[in-house]
Amino acid sequence: VQLVESGGGLVQPGASLTLSCATSGFPFNTYTAKWYRQAPGKEREERELVASISSLSGSTNYGDFVKGRFAISRDNGKNTVYLQMNSLKPEDTARYYCNAWRGPGLDFWGQGTQVTVSS
Repeated sequence: VQLVESGGGLVQPGASLTLSCATSGFPFNTYTAKWYRQAPGKEREERELVASISSLSGSTNYGDFVKGRFAISRDNGKNTVYLQMNSLKPEDTARYYCNAWRGPGLDFWGQGTQVTVSS
């Protein structure tokens, strides 16, 4: 099982980034895909859910702090989930993690990609 995030970087406030998470080794199309983030100084248990997208209907959910700025999508043919982030703010600075979940014991994580928003 592999989940590999990419697309992070250092950007100025107001900029956009698109994160990608390429997966392999499991039936991605049967898993809910999620993006979490862990802000500097926070513990793993304090990761917050950024967005999720279901496996079948493609229904989406977002953290309250997103407020229409981010969009999650998936391409099951490419086993990849994306996070389009617009109007980035300094408080969006965090390490962003990809997660695939189907139930207890079927919960996989990537290593994360760093997003830094600073002028």
